[in-house]
Amino acid sequence: MLVDVRTDIAADGGTSGLSGVTRLASDLRLAVGRMTRRLRQAHAVGDVSLSGVSVLARLAADGPDSPTSLAEMERVRPQAMASTLAGLEQRGLVRRTRDARDGRRSIVAVTEDGRAMLAERRTESVQRLAAALDEFSAEERATLAAALPLLDRLAERL
Repeated sequence: MLVDVRTDIAADGGTSGLSGVTRLASDLRLAVGRMTRRLRQAHAVGDVSLSGVSVLARLAADGPDSPTSLAEMERVRPQAMASTLAGLEQRGLVRRTRDARDGRRSIVAVTEDGRAMLAERRTESVQRLAAALDEFSAEERATLAAALPLLDRLAERL
């Protein structure tokens, strides 16, 4: 079902004119966007981009991969992935090698510096989230914990 949300959003940007699933989708998008922006603001200008962090996390979890495969999994154009990888490589966070089976292809792997940066960034984000969650009641934290599998499932379907 395609919905033009623009016709239902109030002049002040609120979602009071929306109903049901569309309102939930709009509210969720706003909340997730706000949280992402605030977590991102904690990092210095010129730091690794969110797309770069996502690629590093994928390589750290899944192991070395080709730029083409990474672009597909991250749902970006190959040119965008090439730019992201170039920035990561310039910082020494990933390294490229030739594919042993097909010398025309390159394989990208996260370096130890990349793993260290990723761990540091995760630690900072987790600490900020934990500090914020500390102000929530036990019931509110339980509600958020119960929603996590649904949020993961939603992310997989996007």
